[in-house]
Amino acid sequence: MISKLSDMSVEDLKKGYWHDKEKDSYVCHVCGEKFENGVIYDVGEKFYSADKMIDIHIQQKHESMLKVLISQDKKYTGLTESQKEFLEMMYLGLSDDEVAKKTNVAPVTVRQKRFVFKEKAKQAKVYLSIYELVKENAQKNKKGKNEKDQLIEIHPGATMVDERYLITEAEKEKILHTAFYSLDPLRLKNFPVKEKKKLAILQKIASQFEPDRRYTEKEVNAILKDIYDDYVTIRRYMIEYGFMDRMRDCSEYWLK
Repeated sequence: MISKLSDMSVEDLKKGYWHDKEKDSYVCHVCGEKFENGVIYDVGEKFYSADKMIDIHIQQKHESMLKVLISQDKKYTGLTESQKEFLEMMYLGLSDDEVAKKTNVAPVTVRQKRFVFKEKAKQAKVYLSIYELVKENAQKNKKGKNEKDQLIEIHPGATMVDERYLITEAEKEKILHTAFYSLDPLRLKNFPVKEKKKLAILQKIASQFEPDRRYTEKEVNAILKDIYDDYVTIRRYMIEYGFMDRMRDCSEYWLK
């Protein structure tokens, strides 16, 4: 649901948006909707500036950033369903006794859970600080020389995160230049058997679709036909790898 998690700060994730300085607008992390400074937005009978409107948008469209973040896959949150439920009750400000009644446990068990979460948060802060220091200093030392060593970004809808994502940007470029007759317009030679190559190719094909747009099956087929003759196979793998999702009756498709 949220793209480019690794590029965001904790504060950005909590807010749910970032400020695009070049376009002087506020961009929602969840759906990509933008609110431009200098524009006045009308909500009902009230008017809001862009910095206020982005907060209203997140509340109206996504309820809260807690709901958004807690709904992310376990590979990102590390949370079980029962832990998510417990954290939501903490978020709502329920007392230990109220949580205990709702979950059919003793209040002391609730206190123990709160203690565990507090300790995990401290551990996460230390780890994040260490990792950011390492990353920042490594970037200074590299001075842009080894940018192609960077691993490709894991797409938000990834159904299985494993060794197939251990591809550098340099490897990805090599795969693409070998696999396609042309990158503009996109025209695929053949669809490979190797998983890493499939991933790189599907990621490139996914870039031909617009975020937050709903496509009919006919529209999806038309785009894919221009890329590869066996468009049905490509469409199936786009769904299987989590690049796209669709309605059960196949009436609509969209990027995840």
